[in-house]
Amino acid sequence: MNLSIETKKQLAEKYGKAVTNTGAPEVQVAIFTERIKHLTGHLKSNKKDFVTERSLLALVGKRKKLLTYIKTKDIEKYRTLIQQLEIRK
Repeated sequence: MNLSIETKKQLAEKYGKAVTNTGAPEVQVAIFTERIKHLTGHLKSNKKDFVTERSLLALVGKRKKLLTYIKTKDIEKYRTLIQQLEIRK
């Protein structure tokens, strides 16, 4: 599932400095979080979709790596990002 362009722009504007700044780690984490929420909802209704489950686990791993990177660079930015996205840590 790909996010719409409008959704990506909104996330980039909220978590990045500019609308076109979709490569910033904070924006990437926000995009991954939206995709994870969508896939989680899909898996609740389709319990035997193992391909989607595998891609969900891959996304969670990528998000975790990016969060670790943000944590090493700026701990305050990490804390605010987790609080805004409501990620459990």
